[in-house]
Amino acid sequence: MLVAVVHWAVNRRLFLSFVLGVAVLAGCHSGGKLVATSSPQNVKVYKLRGKVIRTDSEKGEVTLNHEAIPGFMDAMTMPYKLKDPSILGELHPGDTITADVLVSEDADAEVWLDHFVVVAQAKPDYRPTVIYHVPTPGDDVPDFKLRNQDGRTIHLAQFKGKVLLITFIYTRCPLPNFCPLVTRNFAQLNRDLDADPVAHAKTQLLSVSFDPDHDTPERLRSYGATYIGSDASNAFAHWDFAVPDKEVLPEMARFFNVGITTGPDETITHTLSTTLVGPDGKVVRFYPGNEWTVPQVASDVKAVVAGKG
Repeated sequence: MLVAVVHWAVNRRLFLSFVLGVAVLAGCHSGGKLVATSSPQNVKVYKLRGKVIRTDSEKGEVTLNHEAIPGFMDAMTMPYKLKDPSILGELHPGDTITADVLVSEDADAEVWLDHFVVVAQAKPDYRPTVIYHVPTPGDDVPDFKLRNQDGRTIHLAQFKGKVLLITFIYTRCPLPNFCPLVTRNFAQLNRDLDADPVAHAKTQLLSVSFDPDHDTPERLRSYGATYIGSDASNAFAHWDFAVPDKEVLPEMARFFNVGITTGPDETITHTLSTTLVGPDGKVVRFYPGNEWTVPQVASDVKAVVAGKG
């Protein structure tokens, strides 16, 4: 089931983000039909910038007038159908938007809009029901409480003195380029840091689930062991898998800029969020989405360990 995620932050500008699902594009001037299918492995990513021209609640469409998409499409005006037409209430004619256009490389030429962001509002007095915070260097990270893969209560503050890298996942995530990709990247980071005794001793990895109904300690341990490659008693010493209680989750998701919407079939539409926290418990760097690389983050982590971050 495709569900939109409204995703805001107030940091000199208002930030609206939501994940759209799979769109099948039938010709450049026709509306795309959204279907809930898994994304293909091979996609090309293009950047789109444009303006909302109109919304049509009866058809469940938004029409965008976008600039040329280099290497893909000339500037044009075209409608996109939305699987969840209720999101149309969050878009207004005149809003300036950016988005990632994901184009599959198979014969069906499937197209998605992802990371849809309103960068300028036509109605600046509009406010969403949930305000999200974008982690910014220097922000104090709250001492959120979680339960890890051993059923033990942990607090973020207990990692002060170490460099902490936090990301968000849920173990049932079906999309290979979302939670599984981020967790594979963490597994490689774990191996890289393990090969550097100094960096390993001064760092900690934390994968936080936003699915408390399903991600029990037993499930988190099984999931983590798959990526760590071991279920030994000390296998999770450097990398915790944990989940906050239901009452804590909304506040934690807002602070770390994680948009979450649960569909009728219990699948979760969500954004991706990874944050590097310094030994003083303050944000050093925030990595939205899934485009960050292991070498990039490993370099950032080691720089902070060395006092150069």
